Amino acid sequence: MRILVAGFQHETNTFAPAPATYANFENGEGFPALRRGTALFDLEQVNLPAGGFLAEARRRGWAVLPVIWAAASPSGPVEAETYERIVGEIVDAARSSAPDAVYLDLHGAMVAEHHDDGEGELLTRVRAAVGPNVPVVASLDLHANMSEAMFAVADALVCYRTYPHVDMAETGARAAGLLARLAAGERLELAWRRIPFLIPVNSGCTDLDPARSVYSGLDALGGATAFPSFAAGFPAADIADCGPSVWAYGTGGAAAVAEVVDELYAEVVRDESRWAVSLLDPVEAVDRALTTPGTGPVVIADTQDNPGVGGSARTTGLLRALLAARGDEPKAIGLITDPAAVAAALSAGVGASVDLALGGEAAVPGDEPVRGRFVVEARSDGRCRFDGPMLHGTEVDLGASARLRSGSVLIAVTTGRTQVFDRNLFRMVGIEPEEQRVLVVKSSVHFRGDFGPIAREILVARSPGLMAADPADLTWKKLSGAIRVTPGAA
Repeated sequence: MRILVAGFQHETNTFAPAPATYANFENGEGFPALRRGTALFDLEQVNLPAGGFLAEARRRGWAVLPVIWAAASPSGPVEAETYERIVGEIVDAARSSAPDAVYLDLHGAMVAEHHDDGEGELLTRVRAAVGPNVPVVASLDLHANMSEAMFAVADALVCYRTYPHVDMAETGARAAGLLARLAAGERLELAWRRIPFLIPVNSGCTDLDPARSVYSGLDALGGATAFPSFAAGFPAADIADCGPSVWAYGTGGAAAVAEVVDELYAEVVRDESRWAVSLLDPVEAVDRALTTPGTGPVVIADTQDNPGVGGSARTTGLLRALLAARGDEPKAIGLITDPAAVAAALSAGVGASVDLALGGEAAVPGDEPVRGRFVVEARSDGRCRFDGPMLHGTEVDLGASARLRSGSVLIAVTTGRTQVFDRNLFRMVGIEPEEQRVLVVKSSVHFRGDFGPIAREILVARSPGLMAADPADLTWKKLSGAIRVTPGAA
């Protein structure tokens, strides 16, 4: 069996000002860089859906037709030209290669400048290229915003079950299993329902309830004949389809599949106020971190400036709180994206003191750079390999980077932008996470995969940023009137 394989991933925060360009996908920004053809087989060594699918395809003896794989850090909408360029490659290959089946590694929350439903449009074009009888299967992120178009043209859609997304490769393998069933002639019935409220990003962490209990029960709920999924949605996409969904494919008949979906729906909406978010302000978070007894760092998530949800990694609220804290306990923050500060620091040289205006996000009202004198303690070429469970094996290039110090605060500053998935991002500039009393990470949940095992406690702070941790703080224009922005609100 000849399987066309391609991937195009972007989680779009429509409230973020900077679009996703082709250069962003070329670099990957924390994901593997854009690749074509046989270079896709390298992904088999990485915790990604495409990697899991490719490993399973090899095990089953399928012939793979690799096309393109591209991902970029979340931001504003994907530029129209970039979208058409990448989608065009996939569709042209689907049309010319006449595959027996298609597997796509997608996100599910992509918005392009000219298409609110990025994945629905891509899947529709692929379906038109291969015809009605070729199985088309896609894996999706847990934060997918599902649409009618996606379900109408795909034969099967499956999403991650963990956040942090440590099961990405496993999800790709599950997609391969469904594709094998379809190729063998099995008929999969579909049922799906929308959840009537938005789920804040931090509330979807599957290390904690309620998400933990919902996702851990999916296999038991599906039994031997149904394959249920729950996408928590990405609550920063101002589109009509924004929001969580539950669905299932099954072989036991339409009524049985619908019953599974109804049970899953009931579990998600039960006492929906459980999904509401509660956060600390920056000063409160730092004070609590410094007074929490025990060993190991207290890790504070700077969730609203998380590049993984569209943040710029430049805001300074938590940096200011660290600098203002009393005492000389070791503290660190990262990664702050500031190419100008890196250039000035490296020009001054390691060991020098340099006056900088560090960070500051013009698109966030009142977020000013931190102006002061910093000691340049180390430099790095910005190359890093992830060893933690999230994106294990990924190699990234963040460009020239530096370790700065002000008092007892160490600051990891980079030219490129990425979410802090992995402890090695701090080690890249010579900061040992385990040695810090307080460790601030520009992330929302993914950091828990690698930082959780060393954390004395994990706190989540509401510091200024481009991603509102509470969807009620956003000005919605296109969101369906049937969706509540706050779980449990009347």
